[in-house]
Amino acid sequence: QVQLVESGGGLVQAGGSLRLSCAASGDTFSRYTMGWFRQAPGKGREFVAGISYSGDRTSYLNTVKGRFTISRDNAKNTTYLQMNSLRLEDTAVYYCAAKTQSSIAVGAFGSWGQGTQVTVSS
Repeated sequence: QVQLVESGGGLVQAGGSLRLSCAASGDTFSRYTMGWFRQAPGKGREFVAGISYSGDRTSYLNTVKGRFTISRDNAKNTTYLQMNSLRLEDTAVYYCAAKTQSSIAVGAFGSWGQGTQVTVSS
């Protein structure tokens, strides 16, 4: 099973940008569909973005479309989440996740990172 470690979180002003990284180890990275999720205080975990094995398909939460971009580098065993035009409501713990199913939308993500805090201030 793949192990995941996120990095890149922090404090940023509204309108600013951050790039999250998720480094994978322990298995062949290109076998996994990758996703980013987030959980705000007092709320449930929600899907933010997903990317297919090769990176040719992506999917986004409606409220982040046009602001966030998910990508992956299979040679570096890493997936990224570029977050631009950040809003107060983007404040959350962001988690990287992986699954072996090819569909981004169907099937549960079985491997999770520990999370990285993103805080957007006014």
